[in-house]
Amino acid sequence: MVEFLQFTLSGISFGMIYAAIALSLVLIWRGTRLLNFAQGGMAMFTTFIALEVIYHTGSYWAGFVVALAAGLVLGAVAELTVIRPVLGKPELNAVIITIGLLILLEGLAGIFYSGQYRSFPAAFSITGLRAGSTPLGVSRFDVFVAVAVLATTLLLAVGFRYTSAGLRMRAAAFNATVARLSGIRVVTVGWALAGLLGALAGVLVSPSTFLYPNSMDAIFVFGFTAAVIGGLDSPAGAVIGGLLLGVALSYAGGYLGANVTSLVALGILIVVLMLRPAGIFSGAQVRRV
Repeated sequence: MVEFLQFTLSGISFGMIYAAIALSLVLIWRGTRLLNFAQGGMAMFTTFIALEVIYHTGSYWAGFVVALAAGLVLGAVAELTVIRPVLGKPELNAVIITIGLLILLEGLAGIFYSGQYRSFPAAFSITGLRAGSTPLGVSRFDVFVAVAVLATTLLLAVGFRYTSAGLRMRAAAFNATVARLSGIRVVTVGWALAGLLGALAGVLVSPSTFLYPNSMDAIFVFGFTAAVIGGLDSPAGAVIGGLLLGVALSYAGGYLGANVTSLVALGILIVVLMLRPAGIFSGAQVRRV
């Protein structure tokens, strides 16, 4: 029972990181119907920027804030410079562009920071918490991870619901073509927010995985899996999908061994695609004929 509790809490912590990546993909998909395969590379690059700031200032929180700001800027710049010119063209063009952007960012990281593994500091202690004499299998930093992602998600939800920019983004998600014809253009905002979420995920996961040019590739794959499981049109589904995947992989790694986690993720993805191709929390598609 103690092991089950430990695996569950640990899975929730990693699941929130997968949820952040999944939510960043959903934000872009809802506005443009594109998948940003460079999301992991953008998260990695902004985390390297945060690490440099921490080294030079000695302040974790300065690096944390700079990483989020860099994510906002990088997401907006990527949309304005390389994505916008291919909007409206064959979808394969945008896919190739995002893959090229991923290769570029990982190459630049290798040039600027080398390919060596680098440790990233944690905001709080990574010593496991206890309930009396029972170890919980999570630390104060794990709690911070869950709270940070949940707070960011709630802030985005409030922004979508009660601000004019959020209303425009919801209109674009409902029908991007009609929204553009009506003069509503919020694609850059969506990419910027996605960049922020990716940066948040990179900063939060790097103390556990180390930092190197390809460090976010596996995290991106799991985040993408979570987005597909929850439904690419559902922000809430992205969060729930991330949590479900994180807990499932934690159970698999704990009881079956770490080597099977990728197979378990693939199995879950296949089952969901067979039973609910649009995702568990996708809305019903109505077609008038």
